[in-house]
Amino acid sequence: MKVEGAANQYCRGPSIWDRFAHEFPERIADGSNGDVALDHYHRLEEDIVRMKYMNLDAYRFSISWTRIIPFGPIKTGVNEQGVKFYHDLLDLLEKHGLEPYVTIWHWDTPQALEAEYGGFLSRNILKDFEDYCDFLFKEYGHRIKRWITLNEPMVHIQRGYDEGLFAPGRCSVWVNTFAQAEQQGVVGITLVTFMYLPYDSNSTADIDAVQRSLDFNYGWFLDPITFGRYPRNMVNLLGSRLPTFTQQESDMLKNTYDFIGLNYYTTYYSKNNTNVDPLHLRFGSDSHAITTRTYSEFVTASNRWVPSGSFCILTGSDCFWSTPKTHMEITIFT
Repeated sequence: MKVEGAANQYCRGPSIWDRFAHEFPERIADGSNGDVALDHYHRLEEDIVRMKYMNLDAYRFSISWTRIIPFGPIKTGVNEQGVKFYHDLLDLLEKHGLEPYVTIWHWDTPQALEAEYGGFLSRNILKDFEDYCDFLFKEYGHRIKRWITLNEPMVHIQRGYDEGLFAPGRCSVWVNTFAQAEQQGVVGITLVTFMYLPYDSNSTADIDAVQRSLDFNYGWFLDPITFGRYPRNMVNLLGSRLPTFTQQESDMLKNTYDFIGLNYYTTYYSKNNTNVDPLHLRFGSDSHAITTRTYSEFVTASNRWVPSGSFCILTGSDCFWSTPKTHMEITIFT
């Protein structure tokens, strides 16, 4: 949806972002929506030709759930026009020598599932998402070998469920063996994280706050698929507010990825937060850490610059962790 446009055409169904952008345009910087966007749907060939002209050898794009299955559950029917659109896209990529890297879900949950049972707040979505993934693997698996299940789930949760700035506007993994065994494809997930440095490098409390910031931002999603559990900091601080895995779910989650995609944007300072209000709990304060890009947000009139922390990722230091098979695909945004 972010680039495709054609949101209300060719039998595509509405996603939570369609509803959000139309009902709350004041929460969009320029009040726009994805009805037309970059019109990628109608500009496929010229877009791919430009990518080739730029000497790109791969194209990462997202498939719109509601373009394939307009109302969410597979039993409600498949949109053949949507299926053909992505085959046409793959034809052009093959023609121009670009390899597809495909994201299955990029925050655009079908609005029908949000209305029926609350989308990703309900375990009911597991079956519908599994059916959607199965369909994609069977339909396109012979052409796509690089699959990404979810894109930046932390951002979706924080912006969409804590701050109300993204769809659905609220405030306050399985691996497909068919895609791997039969089609020789690989399945991973794209996470997002910032690097954190202690506001006061001599403060044990601020050093501990750094680890908590990482746990609530990155470990929240990496630990379950690596160790089958949430980070201990989250367990200790959230208690019964944090969902638990059954032993079966824990065993199923461990090492359920072939690669980890990591979007890294910038570095923040992290400072221990001693003023968490127990009567007004929210994700933004659950880590008991305050984060900021600049030192001056803590102290007025300072010449200290935004910290640089990308070395922790790029040099493979113990700031981040992974199992031996992990293939870190890192996108640095500057």
